[in-house]
Amino acid sequence: MIEWRDGGLIVKVLNLTRDSRSAYTSNAYLVLGNHNALDDLNTLVDVGRDPLIIDRINEAPTGVGKHRVEQVVLTHSHYDHAEALPLIREAFHPVVYAFSASLEGVDNILKGGETLKLGDRMFEVIYTPGHSNDSICLYCEQERTLFAGDTTLIVQSLGGTYEEGYIRALEKLCRRDIRAIYLGHGEPLLKDCNRTLRNTLRNVKKSMEWLSGREGK
Repeated sequence: MIEWRDGGLIVKVLNLTRDSRSAYTSNAYLVLGNHNALDDLNTLVDVGRDPLIIDRINEAPTGVGKHRVEQVVLTHSHYDHAEALPLIREAFHPVVYAFSASLEGVDNILKGGETLKLGDRMFEVIYTPGHSNDSICLYCEQERTLFAGDTTLIVQSLGGTYEEGYIRALEKLCRRDIRAIYLGHGEPLLKDCNRTLRNTLRNVKKSMEWLSGREGK
């Protein structure tokens, strides 16, 4: 499926595992340039674990004379996001990026702060520990689009504990202008993204303040 917003084609994104039935899997997003130019980088954000992703990539409009998948960026190394990586590497021979240094098949280790080209747009790599110690998000300032993996961005009530690195990452995301969030599971968030992030940060901080107060008694 290609996402349309505001009456025009913005970032061309296909969720290749949206209708998967044979396996529990994350979303796997194929990001393409709007015109399939030769210098666009056809990019998979996560690969999921459904083998049918190979067929869906081969059916996708990836451009004449271009490699169907030129690179893969993993938001983290959990099996539901990364298990199909050997299949993808064998079929398409992409360059693979991930934060994790222990995941087999990764060509380039990310540390956060890098800029990567996905399709025909530039994305900032933001390290977001919390769900896992190797989680990242990918943010495009030009299109105000975020790929979030399983980083928790919606916290509607108080409670729980959160590590400092996750709170700093939320603060960084709240300084970005975001209008579309592609999540690791389920449908994308296409409205009130900035307000949702600010509310999440507030609830996380209040939860930690409450916990600190209890521990101080």
